[in-house]
Amino acid sequence: MTFGFASPSPTSPITATGGASRHGRLLEPSEWTAAGIPLLRNPREVVSGLHSRHGPVPATAVIAVLGPEERLVASASFVQRSVSADGWEYRNALLSRLRRILPHDLRRRTPVRTAVLLYCRDGDERWTEEDGAWMWGLRDACTLHGLRCGAYITLTRGGWQVLGEGRGGRHPGSESRPERLGGTTGEVTSLTLRTGGGATEALRRTAAR
Repeated sequence: MTFGFASPSPTSPITATGGASRHGRLLEPSEWTAAGIPLLRNPREVVSGLHSRHGPVPATAVIAVLGPEERLVASASFVQRSVSADGWEYRNALLSRLRRILPHDLRRRTPVRTAVLLYCRDGDERWTEEDGAWMWGLRDACTLHGLRCGAYITLTRGGWQVLGEGRGGRHPGSESRPERLGGTTGEVTSLTLRTGGGATEALRRTAAR
């Protein structure tokens, strides 16, 4: 499995003002790396757990909040379809789900919980402008909710990878079937939303096994 970044489209230039293109607000890989995003100690375990819990398909975003020792505190999955990649739109979508699954930490001097984003999409593992928009949205949503901005992970047909780190694996991928959860303890708030064709919304509180 190879990792890399797709070259920006010549019709979508990156401006010098905050990494925004004509398609909206986004972060380039170099900007993401320079932001000092904390590394996941066990990304495979985090990815496998979120995949088992939410079973994402292409166009599904999974926002998860991790506590100490990378323990999952809460997570939400939703389908986000957009004509153009716009970090502002993605930020609002992420912030809306964060507000539904846990109180903000804005009163703390420093963040104690970390939000990570798993996005399942078509295509290969290389960076795209859509990824850049999700990165911008995740960073901004974390700031507004009092969280530490964590990893951005893509899930494609070829497997998963933590963008900006070069770490990844072949399983699970966008076509993988969710495996049964097991080996974890504690209660997790999980929110699942689906859009299109009669939107449904379910909020459930489940005990992880």
